[in-house]
Amino acid sequence: MEHARKILRLSGADADTFLQGLVTNDLSSLSDGLVYAALLTPQGKYIADFFLSRDGSDILLDADASQATALLTRLSMYKLRANVSIAETDLHLHRGLDACPQDGHIDPRHPALGWRAYLATPQETNLIDWDSLYVEHIVPTSGVELTPESYILENGFERLNGVDFKKGCYVGQEITARMKHKTELRKGLTRLTIQGEAPVGTPIMRNNRDVGTLFTQVNGRALAFVRFDRLGTGMTAGSAELSTDP
Repeated sequence: MEHARKILRLSGADADTFLQGLVTNDLSSLSDGLVYAALLTPQGKYIADFFLSRDGSDILLDADASQATALLTRLSMYKLRANVSIAETDLHLHRGLDACPQDGHIDPRHPALGWRAYLATPQETNLIDWDSLYVEHIVPTSGVELTPESYILENGFERLNGVDFKKGCYVGQEITARMKHKTELRKGLTRLTIQGEAPVGTPIMRNNRDVGTLFTQVNGRALAFVRFDRLGTGMTAGSAELSTDP
């Protein structure tokens, strides 16, 4: 199910430099369209993910509605004396998989995810099965797979164009860079096949050992956060049976 979104507006002469020192991606790409990014703790853990887009001299920030108020508060805390104002807007997110409209932006995470636009009126209908697309392309969702204890690289942010390793310092950059230069991530988000179903957050077990956690499920496949070295036959999550997705 598509989560509600809230669109924030950042304005002021320092808006670009303010965000550039905080978020995981490079704002110089705003001239090319949407930028997908996250805000992290100083320890490199996830706080929120969002899309940034240019609107005249302002920047629009498209965030999960459940995170928007806390995100606005945290950004305001970082503001100090910077010439930037942050406020909620009445804009509405529109999404589609057809040809991108003139006022739309291609979703930078994956070509299969279509476009996003920010308009004054609500979108009348949106019957697209986004969960199916997210599972198909292993795309995490704010507040579901992406939680305060997670690290963005383990959730595929490099593959999803959500982090830039050349932009310089931002909050949490040191830990993220260190994880990037490990030889291999031992844990991460993956797609499994599933027979049956279990609540989001159900532990995945194999041979009485913890494999990971089950998340979004649709049409016999599921997203799961796992220890890669513990994957194999005989995995279960509650009454559901799981196996690696060919």
